Amino acid sequence: MIAAELKNLLEPTQLSDLDITWLAGDQPTPKGEWVAIVPLLTRWIGGTEFKHLPKLRIVANCAVGYNNVDVVAAEMRKVIVTNTPGVLTESTADLTWTLILATARRLVEAIDLVRSGQWTGWQPEQLLGLELRGGTLGLFGAGRIGQAVGRRAVPFGLRIRYTARTAKPEFERETGAVRVDTSRLLAESDIVSLHVPSSPETKGIINADTLARMKRGAILINTSRGDLVREEALAMALELGHIGAAGLDVYAEEPTIHPRLLAAPRTVLLPHIGSATEETRRKMATIALANVQCVLAEKPPLTPVY
Repeated sequence: MIAAELKNLLEPTQLSDLDITWLAGDQPTPKGEWVAIVPLLTRWIGGTEFKHLPKLRIVANCAVGYNNVDVVAAEMRKVIVTNTPGVLTESTADLTWTLILATARRLVEAIDLVRSGQWTGWQPEQLLGLELRGGTLGLFGAGRIGQAVGRRAVPFGLRIRYTARTAKPEFERETGAVRVDTSRLLAESDIVSLHVPSSPETKGIINADTLARMKRGAILINTSRGDLVREEALAMALELGHIGAAGLDVYAEEPTIHPRLLAAPRTVLLPHIGSATEETRRKMATIALANVQCVLAEKPPLTPVY
């Protein structure tokens, strides 16, 4: 079974050796003797699904994340789980910088002003934004994407602070980045960009307490995982003016967004398009399918998650 939404991203020659069922996003996961499934992040694959698919050998997620898969249940049933890491690093880093620039220079407000017909001409204090040069970018996590975002910060003259379980000496040499603890990162950063996976330790890590510890007027960016952020707490911090702006591409209960956050000022809210370039999405679909082909040919998967 392959998510039907991937059909146009795969070439017919890639599928020639497989008997495929295309599974639309609004269809429930069926019962049967399928041996592989290539789902999107929006499809939950857990204990019930594994029970109903007794011959399943692999869940090849077409995403770098795999929160939609019960990995423990998969391990118990000896079902391999794979993802598509690496290929979306550059596109997601580009999108992160799109959000940084859009929030720092208040682009959405500027566009809305022009389109509303209420713009009366240049004014010296109109839509004043944040000067990047000389500011501090805080990377909450410094994996592939976090480091790619940091490297893009160098030409803008930003100081870089980052948190990570282990030091990244090469990244530090390339960018001048300094590893700090969470408290210092929040207190010193003009822009905080989230780049950690979702886990019991990181869910809700951006909440009323951590938002209060951020520098007044700082910008929050999230292109990582939606459940890292408590959306109502962020909306309140924006309403009070403590947080200067927020740029988000992911949400805790997608596609639902907390109504208070939707109404909050100084936000740029995108519909989860971090990896949305044709080149990246084709590579993701290709890797997911290649994992299936390896496993069915009794070969090790290319990108297993455990």
